Amino acid sequence: MLRITLLSLASLLAPLSLVAQQPTVPHDSVQGAVRAVDMRARSLEVTTGVGFALRIVRLQVPPTVPITDRAGGQRGPIKLSELKPGDVIRAAFGGRRTGFVAYTIERVGRMDAGVESRP
Repeated sequence: MLRITLLSLASLLAPLSLVAQQPTVPHDSVQGAVRAVDMRARSLEVTTGVGFALRIVRLQVPPTVPITDRAGGQRGPIKLSELKPGDVIRAAFGGRRTGFVAYTIERVGRMDAGVESRP
């Protein structure tokens, strides 16, 4: 009886331990224009899409996320506060219970037309 109990317990815990060992791998990416940056919530809204099919992706940005700027062909680190509406970015992210979480962010350029500041 003890053997059956231990085998049952092991079969229940094995899948949980396998999930805990899997590394966090970005499973999606987005490229688009920064719509808004919220420094208090450490979040970023990105407008992306094809043609007239636009969508807004909201990403949480933990402090450990590497943010780089590809200016002049080199990737230099920048801060979240340096991203502004109209910046074109590429981000790798994954889904969590709390929403989408960014793993890497790279600023690849800037949109000059159609970007207006908000009061």
